[in-house]
Amino acid sequence: MEQQKSGTQTDLIIGRNSVLEALRAGRAIDSLLVARGERSGSIGRILAECREKGIVIKEVDAKKLDSLCGRGNHQGVAAYAAAHAYACVADLLALAQQRGEAPFLIICDELEDPHNLGAIIRTAEAAGAHGVIIPKRHAASLSFAVSKAAAGALEYLPVARVGNLATTLDELKKQGLWIYGADMDGTPFCETDYSGPAALVIGSEGRGLGRLIKEKCDFIVSLPMKGKINSLNASVAAGILMYEIARQRAGLSSVRPGE
Repeated sequence: MEQQKSGTQTDLIIGRNSVLEALRAGRAIDSLLVARGERSGSIGRILAECREKGIVIKEVDAKKLDSLCGRGNHQGVAAYAAAHAYACVADLLALAQQRGEAPFLIICDELEDPHNLGAIIRTAEAAGAHGVIIPKRHAASLSFAVSKAAAGALEYLPVARVGNLATTLDELKKQGLWIYGADMDGTPFCETDYSGPAALVIGSEGRGLGRLIKEKCDFIVSLPMKGKINSLNASVAAGILMYEIARQRAGLSSVRPGE
């Protein structure tokens, strides 16, 4: 299987046979890159298998594919392998049930920086969360850069990838979870109760929470800004909020939602 080096790890699978082999072996694939307009030979079979497995397919310019693959003979197709297999949302809820705990999930709304995602996964595992949910598109995925930043947490904390975050939030509400969104114009984070089943939503680095996602949240919480800047790095803000949730889940809060 021909692979292109990315840093000190390999995550780009190059060529039709190599990609097909990875798909048939059940390798966790983040996304498929196919040269724009290329549909000859086994490309159609590769595309069909990716669609069946729900793998993101991206059409790219042939010159860009050449650049990404270096001197590798990509034959119009390459695939980014995931550093770890994805779970499904049901797996995260099952882990909470297995531990006899109220669900505690972290949801990343189009977070694009792999180092931020990795840091959030690492902190979520340390804070006792049951999993992280990310969208399939317009967001960082489980690349080797994310795995490195997570510092081993991917071995213990499941990460689910979903096609529609808004729909996922609706489903989580039906499961009894309260949805907390982090945003600048929310209630002070320390005045909110998180002791029940909770999902914390962290927005993207530049835009914050998307409009629809924000509307789906039961509560919007914010961190006080005492200095000259008006926001924190996404993973730092997430870490502060996760540990407030962990503190309250330890039984140290008497505030209830809606009071």
